Amino acid sequence: MKEFIISEAKVESAVLVGLITQAQDERKTNEYLDELAFLAETAGAEVVKRFTQRLPTANSVTYVGKGKLDEIKQYILNEEEEEREVGMVIFDDELSAKQIRNIEAELKVKILDRTSLILDIFAMRAQTANAKTQVELAQYKYMLPRLQRLWTHLERQSGGSGSGSGKGGSVGLRGPGETQLEMDRRIILNRMSLLKERLVEIDKQKATQRKNRGRMIRVALVGYTNVGKSTMMNLLSKSEVFAENKLFATLDTTVRKVIIDNLPFLLSDTVGFIRKLPTDLVDSFKSTLDEVREADLLVHVVDISHPGFEEQIEIVNKTLADIGGGGKPMILVFNKIDAYTYIEKAPDDLTPPTKENLTLEDLMKTWMAKMEDSCLFISARDRIHIDELKSVVYKRVKELHVQKYPYNDFLYQIYDEEE
Repeated sequence: MKEFIISEAKVESAVLVGLITQAQDERKTNEYLDELAFLAETAGAEVVKRFTQRLPTANSVTYVGKGKLDEIKQYILNEEEEEREVGMVIFDDELSAKQIRNIEAELKVKILDRTSLILDIFAMRAQTANAKTQVELAQYKYMLPRLQRLWTHLERQSGGSGSGSGKGGSVGLRGPGETQLEMDRRIILNRMSLLKERLVEIDKQKATQRKNRGRMIRVALVGYTNVGKSTMMNLLSKSEVFAENKLFATLDTTVRKVIIDNLPFLLSDTVGFIRKLPTDLVDSFKSTLDEVREADLLVHVVDISHPGFEEQIEIVNKTLADIGGGGKPMILVFNKIDAYTYIEKAPDDLTPPTKENLTLEDLMKTWMAKMEDSCLFISARDRIHIDELKSVVYKRVKELHVQKYPYNDFLYQIYDEEE
């Protein structure tokens, strides 16, 4: 087994592996691998090669078939001969402990799956004590069922000591391997218990903070990761929330008081969602996601320049339903119209147009017909249609304010900006 030393000065090379299945065609697999490559880049790795295989379902032993695994192994050996060492192989789905153990034994390099990569990015991005506690708990939940593979070098010793007889190593025949495993399990379970207690305290503090925010409507920005929520937050609240073109730039929920004309309300920027967001993360980030659950209005931000934006909308809506934030009033905001591109059909091409052939105007007509006045098209970076966004948000917040606080007059007199 190789020893892995992570050096900050040297970027690790990564190989990506994905499957083309009955439920996932080649185009979608390549799109998901693009996202996995972006995740790897965010974590600080450099993707040097991709492998895909067409299978009905993932192999329960090695994820891919034996032939494909041999192909990956040969590529790694060839790279080593050229003094270009491959540091890790990243799989696009969550792997079981058995799969990780078998693949690692064959490839002799570090094996990561999509979940462990996301957890690694969350650990890197966590800044506050709240976020660090949530991420650590999620990491332990992920690690617990996979502990056994860490102690495989002691397995051969697990059947020879104790007071019983027989071949199987039954009661009283537990060797050092299992003892160490049990110790690690106990340490992790105790640590998880402590972290859960901390999160209960954090939940109480957050709940108290939310109660003390006064009689104002709460608006939450939600959406897939890296769609421009933080940039929108900066525009609307005139604050400097960290925004970067990387996945999960925002982990801690940021809440700002915003005033549009004479109407104050609270605006929160939340963690972005992603395909196959680990369940452990959703559970651990309960206190962060409570901002979404308790919001009066959701502003769902979508990256219209992304080829799979419609699927991203579905993923966000499903995640919202899973965390108890579905069914709330919502404004759908299509961001990044400045980056939208389409493929123009040739005049002699008589085949029916696909969604890749739709112009921005065609898309706008389609979605506005479907969503009416709850649908906007903007560019937060280039500040296109921002006044229209503010106008729609003001209208919806005012409606909710009048319903929720009928006896609370608006506190602010309208002034011209020059005054």
